[in-house]
Formats: sequence, structure tokens, C-alpha cells
Amino acid sequence: MALKLYTNNFSRGVVVDWLLIELDVQCERIEVAFETEMKAPEYLKINPFGKVPVLVDDDIVMYELDAICAYLADKFADKGLAPALNDPKRGLYYRWLFFISGPWEAASTNKMLGVEVKPDQKGSVGYGDYHDAYNAFVQGLSEVDPYLCGKQFTAADVTVAAMLFWQLKMGEVESHPAIESYLDNIKQRPSYQKFAAFFSNA
Repeated sequence: MALKLYTNNFSRGVVVDWLLIELDVQCERIEVAFETEMKAPEYLKINPFGKVPVLVDDDIVMYELDAICAYLADKFADKGLAPALNDPKRGLYYRWLFFISGPWEAASTNKMLGVEVKPDQKGSVGYGDYHDAYNAFVQGLSEVDPYLCGKQFTAADVTVAAMLFWQLKMGEVESHPAIESYLDNIKQRPSYQKFAAFFSNA
């Protein structure tokens, strides 16, 4: 059974499009409209959040972006978009996947919504506050060369870079030399260039 991706061109579902280009994998792409089709009973059966993306692979249904990317990288392991299970960099790969979908997602969303973590609350918040999360992000990126897992480009690079490209465009994150250097490396990827060209003309 062919892979199916439920998505929308104006959602983070396009991150999966980029990954599929890098993997050179075909996938049936199903555009789902916000607030109507996404909230329909049939769609809520596969994603109770009523959002995209959703990946369907036979009996497997996934609806968390970073989980989808990790799944695809492992499903097509021969493409080399995830360190092998016995590779020491596998831990670094996991760290970045969970950082971008956990602490950074929470910290940046709260900042966007104007939710401020008070000093006496930091001990109860996994990421501390936005300042802590940003500093951790920048520190981590200052150590990459040229990608998050060294010379190996991975699915984590797709999710982390996509988040940064979007947040910089929207003015939701302050630029930094470490961020700019990392994204300059990403921009050299043929898959990114093809992805960016497609959606700039869509």
C-alpha cells in the first residue's frame, strides 16, 4: 500500500514534503482544508487533534511531525537520514529531535502567546524559560559541523532547520551567528533548494 500524507500547503506538513524529497520517496499527497475537512468526523478518526500532517502507512497512522520524520528515516534506512542504531551519534540525533519538538516548541509557542515563565516557576518547567531554551539552542548549533550529527545530514536537520527558517521569516526568533552558519549549510542541500523553489512558486 502506498504512503499517504494528509497535509496542507500552509502548514508544517510541508516539512514532510522536504524530507520526502531528500529520501526520494513517492507518497500520495492529500490536501486537507483547515477548519472544515480537518474537523470532519472522518478525519478526526485518524487524528483527534484535527490537524496536519498525518502519515498513513498501511495500518500505521502517525500524526506528530517529528515522529513522522523519524519513522520515515527509519523506514527508508538505506537512504542514510538517521544514524544507525549502534552509531554513537544516534543519541545526538534523538536529542535534537526531542529538543525541537519538546522544549523548543513549548518555549517558542509560549513566547509567541505572551506566556512568561516567572523566576519562581522555572523549576517546574522542563525548559526553564525562553532565555534558557534559546541559549541551549544556540550552544548546540555552535557545535555542529556542518550538520547536527556532523557530516551526516539527517531527518533531525530537516525538522530543526524548517523550524528556524519559519521562525526567522516570521520574526519569532532572534538571529545569531550560530543559527545563520547552520542554515547556510542547509541551504546548500539540493533537496532544500528544490523544496524552496517548489513552495515559492506554489
